[in-house]
Amino acid sequence: MTSPRTPVPGSDGRWSARQWGTLLVLCAALFLDALDVSMVGVALPSIADDLDLSTSSLQWVVSGYILGYGGLLLLGGRAADLLGRRRVFLVALAVFAVASLFGGVVDSGELLIASRFVKGLSAAFTAPAGLSIITTTFAEGPVRNRALSIYTTCGATGFSMGLVLSGLLTEVGWRWTMLLPAPVAVLALVAGIQLIPSSPRERHSGRGYDLPGALTGTGAMLLLVFTVVQAPEAGWSSARTLLSFASVAALLAAFAVIEHRSGHPLIRLGVLRSPQQIRANLGGAAFFGSYVGFQFLVTQYMQSLLGWSALQTALAFLPAGALVALASTRIGPLVDRFGTPRVIAAGFSLLFLGYVLFLRVDLTPNFAAVILPSMLLLGAACALVFPSLNIQATNGVRDEEQGMVSGLLNTSFQVGGAIFLAVVTAAITAGSGDGSPASPQAVLDSFRPGLVVVSAIALAGLLITLTGLRRRVSYGFVVASSATATPVGEEREVAVRD
Repeated sequence: MTSPRTPVPGSDGRWSARQWGTLLVLCAALFLDALDVSMVGVALPSIADDLDLSTSSLQWVVSGYILGYGGLLLLGGRAADLLGRRRVFLVALAVFAVASLFGGVVDSGELLIASRFVKGLSAAFTAPAGLSIITTTFAEGPVRNRALSIYTTCGATGFSMGLVLSGLLTEVGWRWTMLLPAPVAVLALVAGIQLIPSSPRERHSGRGYDLPGALTGTGAMLLLVFTVVQAPEAGWSSARTLLSFASVAALLAAFAVIEHRSGHPLIRLGVLRSPQQIRANLGGAAFFGSYVGFQFLVTQYMQSLLGWSALQTALAFLPAGALVALASTRIGPLVDRFGTPRVIAAGFSLLFLGYVLFLRVDLTPNFAAVILPSMLLLGAACALVFPSLNIQATNGVRDEEQGMVSGLLNTSFQVGGAIFLAVVTAAITAGSGDGSPASPQAVLDSFRPGLVVVSAIALAGLLITLTGLRRRVSYGFVVASSATATPVGEEREVAVRD
């Protein structure tokens, strides 16, 4: 599949119809990726009843997607650099469409879980390929910031709106939550074949794929996500869990040694000497991890304690999703004016305030004073943090390594989500007593430690971000310069826009 290159927008920032079309296709794919993370949540009870799944089996409908997505993102990002971003994006999007259709017609839990894993796997390739297509198509600066703010806000909107759409579709039938992405993915695929610019494949020898690094890195991510998902059930101090964590550490150590010695590494370790990369990836893990944990808690609170229907629960999240969508074109100018650290810090502050405010909930729904203000604060936070983290992670990176840093950032999001959701779940379990039937007030009391953990994660993200605000101009490490041949991690004077 080939396509003529799309010219980079000029300094006047005007985009052609083709460039808008390319961005729209990429936004559609990211919207679907994020949608699938959250949309299945409200439908789980209906899926369990229809396919006769136990609670332990049902969790894999969610975990299967996370395993595929979070575990293979590093490989997906490197594949985009090596094989061509356009090629990887379109093939993965086609697989996503087929898996979506398959997931909507299966008649067994095992096949549904398998389809979810394949969808997560395909998203692990479309996400970093799509982000690197944008960063290599739009010139670094205000033009790219505007494109990234639109693109990443579509992802945040997809995640925020997933519960809303799930509530609406589940009223008709849970299978529609699986089938909905298929026609949208097909339309995006057809448009992408016509619109997405071609990208050169990186020239390499047979060793350029770094197969040992791919196997150890991907294996470590898969095992880590699997371990944290299973730890609440198996026990955090059980021999199985401890052995799994030890195996993860061994695989990560092997991965680091391989990457250090490889001439064509999956991830050049010099990237991790960049303070802006470290802050972006730790911030991404804290941001997504806290929100996934919060969403899990709130859906349980609304449906189990307040007795709300799936649709009512979904509509409660609507203000947050609507606010994210409305802010889609306004984040780029904010970043241009204030810099990513300040915008991210403001977003984390709103995130923390929203979580703390929700601690005031009780058994009587207080929508106007607690639920609605919390959702508005979280919507504003998502609109600020998500695009700004992507801009921070991809600025100053050479075109041929955009897929690598994109995959690394997306891995931080997904693995952070899995780890912190497991921690929040463990906090709830520890506060739920001996498992005997509890009063509604006791159940609510068991939720509060989880909300405290969620708030603490958001506060940690804020503190990490604040380390980038110490001074306006500093000396530091740059990941790479798109205008020079400065090697990754080489120290030179650089003006840090804070």
